[in-house]
Amino acid sequence: MPKVTFIAFNGQHHVVDVPAGLSLMRAAIDNNVPGIDGDCGGQCACATCHVFVAPEWAERVGPRHANEEEMLNFAAELRDSSRLACQIPVTDALDGLVVSMPEGQH
Repeated sequence: MPKVTFIAFNGQHHVVDVPAGLSLMRAAIDNNVPGIDGDCGGQCACATCHVFVAPEWAERVGPRHANEEEMLNFAAELRDSSRLACQIPVTDALDGLVVSMPEGQH
């Protein structure tokens, strides 16, 4: 089972085991990771699961989709590494993935 590390804005690390096929957002919600709200339930209709993908993982995670780009326009701290966790399906290839979170979700 892949392990994913969520790094909160305050630097706290949350390492969770994620069943392959689950979205990164669902993994955070199911494991009570603070800082991921997922208000839309993973429908790419908000930006409350905004994360920053560590540069070394960007290629494996893949690019943003058009709908995700639109939703990220509502994010407070948009960066090149910004992604919506609901749009990242966890696979075995993402074992060890590291993402960090902005100060707040909007």
